Amino acid sequence: MSSPKARLLAVATAAALLATAAPAQAAAPAAQAADSTDFTSGPNLFAPLATCYGGAVRSFFQTGGYGGQAGPYRTTSRCRDINVRNASAYGTDACVIFIDKTGNCNYWTYLPANSGWITVATNVRDGVNFRVRFDNVRYEYEPLVAYHAF
Repeated sequence: MSSPKARLLAVATAAALLATAAPAQAAAPAAQAADSTDFTSGPNLFAPLATCYGGAVRSFFQTGGYGGQAGPYRTTSRCRDINVRNASAYGTDACVIFIDKTGNCNYWTYLPANSGWITVATNVRDGVNFRVRFDNVRYEYEPLVAYHAF
């Protein structure tokens, strides 16, 4: 049986390591897509991490497609960037489409299989409407699952 001091040290160390990669803090998202799931409930053990990633939404795409688009979403002050995490068995490419201005991608970012959080758009103003587009060839056999923090 481990001691309470050891458990406290482990939690504090994990919180410190995770907090170093956390983006800017902000509020809850204004809009979520119908295929999204809100992951904000539950205990908040890592407050700096939860300020951005704690409001993450999930997108899921069945097999048989090239990937697809998630959204529309609206940026908030919770994160200063748009971040995506690939929770799938294969890597994929992702880009952001700022739908009020264009139908084109900003730039493509590779997301490895089961990746951590990766920034797909930086220094985005609050209140900007966007979609995340995925492009790949592997998801004709497996579903694509991604999480979005903005």
